[in-house]
Amino acid sequence: MDLSNLKPAKGSVKTKKRLGRGEGSGSGGTATRGHKGQKSRSGYSTKRGFEGGQMPLQRRVPKFGFKNFNRVEYRGINLDVLQNLVDTKGLKAVDFAVLIENGLASKNDLVKILGRGELKAAVEVKAHAFSKSAKAAIEAAKGSAEVIESKKVSGEETEG
Repeated sequence: MDLSNLKPAKGSVKTKKRLGRGEGSGSGGTATRGHKGQKSRSGYSTKRGFEGGQMPLQRRVPKFGFKNFNRVEYRGINLDVLQNLVDTKGLKAVDFAVLIENGLASKNDLVKILGRGELKAAVEVKAHAFSKSAKAAIEAAKGSAEVIESKKVSGEETEG
């Protein structure tokens, strides 16, 4: 067997029914569309969500809630992930560049260190934010937790 004699399984491929090709074909004339009306015409399509003139669902259901455009989204990284990073790479300091390098954050993210797991190594950690439990755990392991400023958080837009 090779590529030149490959064929689909018998009965798996059906030929498409050719509509509107004369009365002799058995599906000429109206081409299975019935008689007259909008749906029988060529180019027919309805709007998404159209329910035949009935008030559509997206208009029957009331609007609610709002989106806070001042919300600051952080990429959460837990202590157990940092400990794993320190164990595998043998790092003494973890900063934003190291997190990007190891695929834990992207360059546009704001990073917050969270308190899940435990940190055994004394590591100098630099991030945009820390939870209370994470900061306490880092300092208990004789490490340091340093907050770095970002353009998004401080509100300063610099050009360049």
